[in-house]
Amino acid sequence: MMTLLRKLWAVIEPTVSPRNFHDLAGRLLPWFAWPAAVLLLLGLVWGLAIAPPDYQQGNSYRIIFIHVPSASLAMGGYLMLAACAVISLVWKVKTADMVARAVAPAGAVFCFLALITGALWGKPTWGTYWVWDARLTSMLILLFLYMGVIALQHAFDEVAQGGKAAAILALVGVVNLPIIKYSVEWWNTLHQGSTFRITERPTMPPEMYLPLLVMFFGLWCLFVAVVLMRSRHIIVQRERRTRWVRELIAEGRA
Repeated sequence: MMTLLRKLWAVIEPTVSPRNFHDLAGRLLPWFAWPAAVLLLLGLVWGLAIAPPDYQQGNSYRIIFIHVPSASLAMGGYLMLAACAVISLVWKVKTADMVARAVAPAGAVFCFLALITGALWGKPTWGTYWVWDARLTSMLILLFLYMGVIALQHAFDEVAQGGKAAAILALVGVVNLPIIKYSVEWWNTLHQGSTFRITERPTMPPEMYLPLLVMFFGLWCLFVAVVLMRSRHIIVQRERRTRWVRELIAEGRA
């Protein structure tokens, strides 16, 4: 195991410096930005205009094409925050803190979007925009955790102190993720179960879940593209006094 970890670190180590990560993010950005544009356009047209209406919910179910991927991104983004926190606290890699500062606002936006679209979906389905359902409440807590992380990142004059405090909160908040995931199984809730399960067939017909998959991958590509762009910007801002950043600015590439 230790040998495997050392080999893995040997692959990762060249990318962890701010300069190398900035360059790597620049090379990766088009590979996520362009697929995001294509997949989102295809998914929106397919899901909102071509997919058939649901036999029970009619056209209101189409919110699922935004809601489900957004909820997934909200949870996945927070897991990325926790991973950055571990790397930052244990290995003192300052690039991890910069990436965390890029991830937090993007994850918060998708968490807010998941809550809003869920409320809009809940009105015709449950007859109300909001109930203190276990899934909804735990998602609201996730939004508060995101806001807390962002606040701590900007609460200290010393950047390193803010990053450390935010990383600790990110790690503490990870306990909320399994609560969100399994809330519909642990408690009697109004929220429906998972649409996709790895070990089971989808609960939707192909003409509905295929455009949902397209939107899922499209929004994930968008999320990664946004994180890469924000990471590059944050790195330039934090490293603006270094020679390599001054050269990038002089060449108009920053």
